[in-house]
Amino acid sequence: ELLEKVRKGGGEKAIERHTQRNQKLFVRERLRLLLDGEDFLELSPLAGLDMPYGDVPAAGCLTGIGKICGIWCVFLASDATVKGGTIYPIGVKKQLRAQEIAMENRLLSVHLVDSGGAFLPLQSELFPDKLHGGRIFYNEAIMSAMGIPQVAVVCGSCVAGGAYVPTMAQESLIIDKVGTLFLAGPPLVKAATGEDVSPEDLGGARLHSQVSGCADHFAASEEEAYQCVRSVISTLNWDPAPEGDVEHDSPLYSPEELLGLAPLSYSCSLPVKLILSRVVDGSRFQEFKANYGTTLVTGFAHVEGHLLGIVANNGELSHDAALKGSHFVQLCGQRGVPILFLQNTAPPPAGPTSISQAEAHSNRLKAQASMMAAVACAAVPKITVIIGGCYGSESYVMCGRSFSPNFLFLWPNARVALVDSRQFSTVPQAGDSDSADESELKQLKARLEEESSAFYSSARLWDDGIILPQNTRKV
Repeated sequence: ELLEKVRKGGGEKAIERHTQRNQKLFVRERLRLLLDGEDFLELSPLAGLDMPYGDVPAAGCLTGIGKICGIWCVFLASDATVKGGTIYPIGVKKQLRAQEIAMENRLLSVHLVDSGGAFLPLQSELFPDKLHGGRIFYNEAIMSAMGIPQVAVVCGSCVAGGAYVPTMAQESLIIDKVGTLFLAGPPLVKAATGEDVSPEDLGGARLHSQVSGCADHFAASEEEAYQCVRSVISTLNWDPAPEGDVEHDSPLYSPEELLGLAPLSYSCSLPVKLILSRVVDGSRFQEFKANYGTTLVTGFAHVEGHLLGIVANNGELSHDAALKGSHFVQLCGQRGVPILFLQNTAPPPAGPTSISQAEAHSNRLKAQASMMAAVACAAVPKITVIIGGCYGSESYVMCGRSFSPNFLFLWPNARVALVDSRQFSTVPQAGDSDSADESELKQLKARLEEESSAFYSSARLWDDGIILPQNTRKV
């Protein structure tokens, strides 16, 4: 339901105004004309969903990965049905994440610009700092230096700082009577000089393709523009992705059954091999150290024909399990094998109550630190899927967000928090408890419950999106 809501952008009235009155294509229709087929991985579609920006339903920009002419591309597309494509802080964060993915994986970038520029009341949250709006232009320059092509289409308003996106791209297109490009629009010209000037005269397609040279290609219509983008990409001398027709087996058990296997609590343990057998090719898994540290499962398998090392939580991350994980991650690093982390970390156990327990606890922490270092230093692609809980320090060991996995996805049942609110059954006894303590604890539990949900996490771009469990293989 939430994905369906987001796919409607600013809502049906806004889409109607965008397409009927303004005679423009909806952003998803633009992507349909650009892409080779239906395969498109939308990144963080729920970003901004519940953010406190009035009635903004989403981030106002759509980012994702798909193919043009057989070449994988990252797309950064304004959705002008959401407040005219105005850039909010979460939109900046979303675009920076897409550029990070483009740089890490050397993917072409395609910008579809249709934006009214920055939302000025929040300028302090999207302009001055290192990872604010200006970083988009910095990244464009760095990607050009890396030899990663970037193509931009001015398919609507392109105002203020946003005007640098197409002008810093390697090739840019502008659409007649639809695209306009200027630092300040006609109202500001009127205010500054008293002169009346039309958007077309100030920064339309003919001006920028014939006079200023800011645009490299002139398109008479949106359809012509996206066909031109495909032609441009075909001339970049960039190798297309290998054909994906390599034979691979489906799992022996239906991935649809993952819906019934998604862990909801820790009151009973779920053998993680039940998950693996519905994800990997042919349900074949070559386990590593099968009988040692069994609360962590490690081994090799193929997914859609790709060899992966798999590290999956199967209970509390004990001393032996962490040592095994450290060993296996180092193996993958030496062999150049990408790692898939299936994260379902248990909430931290209660503190030690005896000297022997304290020693065991210290040894466990030391082993986890060893695995943490191995994960941080493994120079291979890492993909993390949170299939259950993501709690405390064990989330770092299992390549959580702060350990920079190449991609991080969540199942809808995922929980991301320092501690599990369900652990708080009583008030900590610092003295006699009273009703005020009880009330405070209740509020804390409610807040932790709300802030640990997968939807809270994804709205803030702490991940690359919530995915349905049965789609895990494809994603």
